[in-house]
Amino acid sequence: MQDRAPGDPSARTKIEVRGVDFFYSEKQALFDVTLEIPERQVTAFIGPSGCGKSTLLRLFNRMNDLVPGTRLRGQVLLEGEDIYASEVDEVELRRRVGMVFQKSNPFPKSIYENVAYGPRVHGERNRARLDEIVEETLKQAALWDEVRDRLRESALSLSGGQQQRLCIARALAVQPGVLLMDEPASALDPLATARIEELIHELKVQYTIVIVTHNMQQAARISDQTAYFYLGRLVETGPTGEIFTTPRKQETEDYITGRFG
Repeated sequence: MQDRAPGDPSARTKIEVRGVDFFYSEKQALFDVTLEIPERQVTAFIGPSGCGKSTLLRLFNRMNDLVPGTRLRGQVLLEGEDIYASEVDEVELRRRVGMVFQKSNPFPKSIYENVAYGPRVHGERNRARLDEIVEETLKQAALWDEVRDRLRESALSLSGGQQQRLCIARALAVQPGVLLMDEPASALDPLATARIEELIHELKVQYTIVIVTHNMQQAARISDQTAYFYLGRLVETGPTGEIFTTPRKQETEDYITGRFG
């Protein structure tokens, strides 16, 4: 099968959400969400705080399972496989679907050990191979040139932007197919934010990326597809250019133009 270019509208579906309702105990957070995430594109989730976009993002690697009392109705499929089926190995799922959080959270270990941690957990013991993985993924995360002589130093000695890129490298080290990013640049200065955005643009050649952002301009700059959420419902989804210039729904236009939210 011929590879399709990133951003190609004919790209195949990587993640499919079918009729999802989601509850935190008795409180319903998502209502009948149906959505397709195309492979090797950047899909942005936008909407006001509390609209369900981070909840949906965390469904993709079952992070919400860690919250007591949560319930899901509907299906979430990764490459056609229901990830909530009883036989699914959550550890293996989280290897395939990596996550980068709003606040960088490097382990209190060396830069090297942060990146090598995941491969070690998944059984890699060969030192030469670990060295190779660390170098490869730090290069992918545009961090290698800045830290190549500091690999034994604490990851906590890095700047905020460097720590976030290290967390991206740590997620990439186990070779996921999908990278989830929850407000990855919201705590960073404009220069560090620009580096993260450049990195996202480069990574989509190899990875399917889903990003939650409150920054409308950021969504317009970096995403191929945009989905707008309000009060737990998916209002509208489509190519980013269309969502930002000719949205079909009045609610979307009101949010995009700043009349609401």
